Amino acid sequence: MTTNPRSTAQVAGHPIHPMVIGFPIVCFVLTFVSDLAFYATSNQFWTTASLWLLGIGLITAAIAAVTGLVDVFGDGRVRNLSDTRFHAVGNVIALLIALYNWYSRYEHGSSAVVPTGVVLSGLVVLILVFTAWKGGEMVFRHRVGVAD
Repeated sequence: MTTNPRSTAQVAGHPIHPMVIGFPIVCFVLTFVSDLAFYATSNQFWTTASLWLLGIGLITAAIAAVTGLVDVFGDGRVRNLSDTRFHAVGNVIALLIALYNWYSRYEHGSSAVVPTGVVLSGLVVLILVFTAWKGGEMVFRHRVGVAD
């Protein structure tokens, strides 16, 4: 009998990674939304909101990355999936873009938002759509972390 690839970062048998990934995703999507709001209104509130959302997104993404890495290194079957590599590499690229975006805004304020910040935020969202798809493939096709 073959068992499903298991999640090694878990609490009471429940994988932690899917519990925490929603936080950075929401923060990065809302960064893009608040950038668009700033573009439409020029209200400085939105630049502050974007900076905070990016910062919180980066911190929570680090937590999600650690739990994901524990899963990858905990089961060779997870590590050997091509979807795992696409998911991980895509998320690293998204995080590096988001980190640059945060730093640029921290250094240059609202002048870093239009057009560069908007483009970078939109690019991060597009990458996250792809990496979320690959994460879904890992769960729904390859049954990673699904109870036997």
